[in-house]
Amino acid sequence: MRNRHALALTLATAATLAAVPATLPAAAATPANSPAAKAHCPQLSKKLTWYGDNRDRLQQMIDERGRCGSHRGHDQKRPVAAFDWDNTVVKNDITDATIAWSLHHDKILRPASWKSTSKWMTDEADKALTKACGTKVPAGKPLPTSTDTDCADEIFEVREDGKTMSGAAAFAGEWDHRHTVPQYAWVPQLFAGHTVPELESYAAKARKEVLAAPIGATQTVGTHEIPGYARYYDQQRDLIRTLKKAGFDVYIVSAGSEPVTEVWSKGVGIDRKHTIAIRSVLDRKGRITTWNQGCGDVPVNKGEAIPYIDGKRCWINQEIYGVKGKSAWEKQDPSHRIALGGGDADTDVTFVGDATGAHLVLNRNKNEVMCRGYDNADGRWVVNPMFIEPMKQKPDLYPCSTAAYNAPDGSKGPVLREDGSVVPDQVDAVF
Repeated sequence: MRNRHALALTLATAATLAAVPATLPAAAATPANSPAAKAHCPQLSKKLTWYGDNRDRLQQMIDERGRCGSHRGHDQKRPVAAFDWDNTVVKNDITDATIAWSLHHDKILRPASWKSTSKWMTDEADKALTKACGTKVPAGKPLPTSTDTDCADEIFEVREDGKTMSGAAAFAGEWDHRHTVPQYAWVPQLFAGHTVPELESYAAKARKEVLAAPIGATQTVGTHEIPGYARYYDQQRDLIRTLKKAGFDVYIVSAGSEPVTEVWSKGVGIDRKHTIAIRSVLDRKGRITTWNQGCGDVPVNKGEAIPYIDGKRCWINQEIYGVKGKSAWEKQDPSHRIALGGGDADTDVTFVGDATGAHLVLNRNKNEVMCRGYDNADGRWVVNPMFIEPMKQKPDLYPCSTAAYNAPDGSKGPVLREDGSVVPDQVDAVF
């Protein structure tokens, strides 16, 4: 078992993984954009379609920040690229696929108490899950969710929408809405009692099924109809491969369960060391518990500090750059920030915005991240439609000036630039 899943977590060494400064010195030799330099610099495939000049803009960043960049003569630190996973590197959600497979194959173990699975679970959700799933199955044994539609429905509804099938809130209380969301944190807690290899095997079987299913396929979980297929985006696979050839350290940073994400990330050549997601604490027998590893000044916890919005920044700072304590939640100096960040949702907006070279966003009509992308304050935002089944144009404006920012208390507010000015409402222009 890897040490990183144990209680004592070894942080990555900042000295070998730090990103390069945003401001680079003048070239000392052949310019990175000269024909001679480009002849031997890793290049993105021209056979794969990107929107507008996005490929060229990403290539320019790779040429400047990678091994062909002029900075390499004085600074040997490798630049870092970090990507969200679901709907950024792959089409559709691998967590949903894994949960669906697990429910179809009776892999969810009945907890002694549903209330104990999450510190925020409401009495209404506890009662609904208990009623739907029953108490005949002994605690710690598999629930018959392949045939018990009510149980499968209730579990999936809590995971998907944070509500019971009757519409009652499944989670309540206080949490920082930029550090976590209870139904995301609940996913690894739902697999408590399993070992990491067991969960990896479920993810691998789900992966095989959804990759084999045709594009557009759906599947049913209880009475929920969800996507039944997934695909690696060829453009993102090519981008990751090119970044690695150019000398970048490439990481995945996901708000999913880490064993599940690791099963998928190796499909684009990213190993366990470079895959960051929700890390469960294991018991002495190597079984997943409802406790998670902490980040920054948040110790081992019940889900308060997962890689979610500002939490993704914290995990990047802690795991890649070795920033400890409360400072891990703060924006770092350019030499301790990623060069490229890629995401698709508000959950990614902070770390993608921290990038010093390029902020890549796949358009899924998510308000806060699209406000940042279209405002393009530093001229480095690269907005692209999803490569498979892209969204249609959003008919109304993004409410950037009033209600696109996700506040820590769960309220909505205006999106502000670093100078405090308000981002104006934006038209959906890339679709």
